[in-house]
Amino acid sequence: MLAFAVPSMIGTTSQAAAAARTSGAAITAPVQLISRGKPATASSIEGAGFEAGLAVDGNTASRWASAEGVDPQWIRIDLGGSYAISRVRLNWEVAYGSAYRIEVSPNDSSWTSVYSTSSADGAVDDLTVSGTGRYVRVYGTARGTQWGYSLWEFDVYGTPAGSDTTAPSVPGNLRSTGTTSSSVSLAWNAATDNVGVTGYEVYRGGTQVATVTGTSHTDTGLTASTSYTYTVRARDAAGNRSAASTAVTVQTGSGGGSTPVAANGQLRVCGTKLCNEAGKQIQLRGMSSHGIQWYDQCLNNASLDALANDWKADILRISMYIQEGGYETNPRAFTDRVHQLIEMATARGMYALVDWHMLTPGDPNYNLSRARTFFTEIAQRHNAKKNVLYEIANEPNGDSVTWSVIRNYANQLVPVIRQYDPDAPILVGTPAWSSLGVSGPGDQTDTIRGNPVSGTNIMYTFHFYAASHGTAYLNALSRAADLLPMFVSEFGTQTASGDGGNNFTRSQQYIDLMAQKKISWVSWNYSDDFRTGAAFTTGTCPNGPYAGTSRLKEAGVWVRDRIRTADDF
Repeated sequence: MLAFAVPSMIGTTSQAAAAARTSGAAITAPVQLISRGKPATASSIEGAGFEAGLAVDGNTASRWASAEGVDPQWIRIDLGGSYAISRVRLNWEVAYGSAYRIEVSPNDSSWTSVYSTSSADGAVDDLTVSGTGRYVRVYGTARGTQWGYSLWEFDVYGTPAGSDTTAPSVPGNLRSTGTTSSSVSLAWNAATDNVGVTGYEVYRGGTQVATVTGTSHTDTGLTASTSYTYTVRARDAAGNRSAASTAVTVQTGSGGGSTPVAANGQLRVCGTKLCNEAGKQIQLRGMSSHGIQWYDQCLNNASLDALANDWKADILRISMYIQEGGYETNPRAFTDRVHQLIEMATARGMYALVDWHMLTPGDPNYNLSRARTFFTEIAQRHNAKKNVLYEIANEPNGDSVTWSVIRNYANQLVPVIRQYDPDAPILVGTPAWSSLGVSGPGDQTDTIRGNPVSGTNIMYTFHFYAASHGTAYLNALSRAADLLPMFVSEFGTQTASGDGGNNFTRSQQYIDLMAQKKISWVSWNYSDDFRTGAAFTTGTCPNGPYAGTSRLKEAGVWVRDRIRTADDF
């Protein structure tokens, strides 16, 4: 059955245009299908083969399907610019929404409802609406069946908003912020526009190589010791483009391993080890940020220069809490900051480990919908990079959070990432605060090995704090490393609180084991937090200095020395 918000006038644009010409009024652009092939994201998917993009592909034999039995659910389209939206057509599968809203937004954060119903009956809903925005979504609040929500097609019709013909200003000060043998990182000053800049087009020579919303980009896949010339243009929602910026010419490095990423390229799991692009077993060593909602000021150009060049770190773990004032409070701002930190690590030739820092509650499924949204955007944006790794569940915990629960979560989230990034290593937390279960029911290595997460390039995490976690933990890690691909994505020399006295003797036992078995590691944490586990003395951030040891705590000096040990790449 067709459901209408108001009587439809679709299909009369040619007559209206003729009348406008006769009367001398402005000619309205014809209404067009504007959603086909545009980026689409959903709160969840039923599984592989039911991704959001299948609802905007024009194929009525493919569909998006949400997770079953859960309300609310949503699917969102990014139209790529501001449109006056006049019609939405929903072609439901049997699993339909009986109560839902059509909402539009200029920025993907503030939403306005343009249609709502609590009595839909499925089939096709062809709706006449009125609203303006770049983003449009169906927000389902009640399912019509026991299953989920499923759309064969989600069609949006409209016209470009307004009659803006003014181009943005030219982006200023285009510059290189870093190079490797195969990449160039660029930054520029923001352009201005009478309505608003919506993006930037990056050109290598005369070829457009990227469109970004921010003021930086890393161009990858380049040839060593080669000069490349870049320009940037700004564009607005109406499609107006600025003149090209002043060109900048940059030469890539000579290769030979000048940075960790240049030396190793795309990482992959080989057996129980992490291997580089050439198939060599390697060990990465680096630092984790503290929660970026608290200590973001410790992650700046100077501090990351020190981490890459003075500490000689291979990897930066970007720790983004979900609760505790983190992602759930402002998804857009936290996602944008993670984008920026990935670019900053990339510019310095370091690997970037994106840490979905779920902690309380301890069941990762609590944040599954948020995780789908976040990792979809991160994977879409950075899938061409060779230096991104994903940690999808920091520390699962709680008596009911068994390996089966964690595995079920991972098997739903891994396909979300793999839809866009088929190659990057994905790290999965283990039971009892990523202790392989040692802090709870006991060593779960055999259970994990017998019931692994589906997919390739999957690793399993282990966390330890040397003053709390003794021989039983050390032995569990040693045994697991022979049976599973292990990655120590967090450790400290103190107690499990991240505070208290340092146990450097036991810490060194772990360091020696991880070196022997090629287990990559990241230490907690690169901040000036008051606890002993923070690398810097209180008050160091945001002004430094960060290089050298003058502002390091005892643990900071100790871990810096071990990171600076020569890599075996």
